[in-house]
Amino acid sequence: MEKLGINLGFFLFQVFNFAILVILLYALAYKPILNMLENRKKKIAQGIEDARIAADARANAEKEAQEIITKAQAEAAQKIREATDRADKIAQEIQAKADAEAAKIREEALASVTEERDQILADMRGQIAALAIAAANKLIGESLDEKRQRALIDEFFSGVKSGKVVVLEDAKLTSGETAQITSALPLTPVEQDDIKRSLMSKIGPDAEINFKVNPSILGGLVIRVGNKVMDGSVAGQLEGLRKSLS
Repeated sequence: MEKLGINLGFFLFQVFNFAILVILLYALAYKPILNMLENRKKKIAQGIEDARIAADARANAEKEAQEIITKAQAEAAQKIREATDRADKIAQEIQAKADAEAAKIREEALASVTEERDQILADMRGQIAALAIAAANKLIGESLDEKRQRALIDEFFSGVKSGKVVVLEDAKLTSGETAQITSALPLTPVEQDDIKRSLMSKIGPDAEINFKVNPSILGGLVIRVGNKVMDGSVAGQLEGLRKSLS
């Protein structure tokens, strides 16, 4: 060593000092730096993992929120449809009820007017008979049998002569058909009974018979049985006369 210019003792001292320095650096600096770097690495990895978990949680939260919004919108739309349907149904029920009440009011008003008209016509029948008798007496210049005159006037309005319906004498009708009797003035119960007896002998005792008043036929009867019409009215006779003259 001495030949090489190296002092062995000094060299060993320097080696020892360098070894001490390395040991001190490793213990005091290198190892803490490694630990610090390792901890920092772990913290960075944990931060990345936490960020991933947070991102996943946020994505899941957004997905759940979207599902909740979609479900809420669907439920709201369903409730709106149900409410609309209920409102439409209620409106239809109200309209139907209003229409039914209006129809009922019209029917009641019409029935009341018809009943009042028939009552007025019935009251006028006696006056018409009295005027007709007075006019006949004045024309011939002498008094006629009032009873016979009234019977003739009753036959004129009812179409019933001696308890028989003239227009039905030669009619051939089908049994069981519904009959409608139209007269110019309301018929008396006796006249209605005479007509019913005459009709029932042709269409059967269980047939339905309805009576109505139409002053435009002037007198006599119009009898409809099924699709057959027997027109014994004064208006019908005048129309037939008009056609024959023209």
